[in-house]
Amino acid sequence: MPRQSPSLARATPDLIARTALSIIDEEGPSALSFRSLAERLGVSHATIHRRCTDLGGLIDLCTDHLAAGLPEIPPGTAWAEATERRFRTLYELLTAHPGLVALRGSRPWLSPQLLARLVEPALADSVAAGMTPEQAFRTYRRMYLLTLGSATFVDHREPALTVKSTRTALAALDPAEFPVLTGGMDVILPGMTDHEVYYGALRQLIEAAHP
Repeated sequence: MPRQSPSLARATPDLIARTALSIIDEEGPSALSFRSLAERLGVSHATIHRRCTDLGGLIDLCTDHLAAGLPEIPPGTAWAEATERRFRTLYELLTAHPGLVALRGSRPWLSPQLLARLVEPALADSVAAGMTPEQAFRTYRRMYLLTLGSATFVDHREPALTVKSTRTALAALDPAEFPVLTGGMDVILPGMTDHEVYYGALRQLIEAAHP
């Protein structure tokens, strides 16, 4: 059996993913490359390439690493409780790493860990609770889109910056043309970074879909 090179043995998938996420979180998504990752890890560009093949593979590796943090729900847990726990945790993971969400773009979130720890058990629980497969998928899809969308459009790691940029944009509007937006900033600005907007919407979807 051929021996694995020391650099490849050192650059494990988990270490690569954690280091890549650190670069994204600290320097922004545009800073992530095989070169910057190799420099941070002290290995060659070729070593990263052998692990990931391309940037898409690297992003998949990061996604899989995050998905490992999704909860394993004990058997017998009530459907509504299990569903809320799964999607709340997904939301918290995504909002903690907005740069990764931006890098993924329109790529599907289909990493092995995500399928095993979220998609399959969520669908299985819904079917076991009395939904048809079609109902289970539609329910999952709605909650998934709510979660991804809520995590995508606001950088919750920089709430002050989000509020400031929104305030600046609204202040530039003509009050005669946009009376609700310009007159409602006291309501709009806090809601931009309020996680309860997502949690409340998730609970409404769960209540509406309850088998």
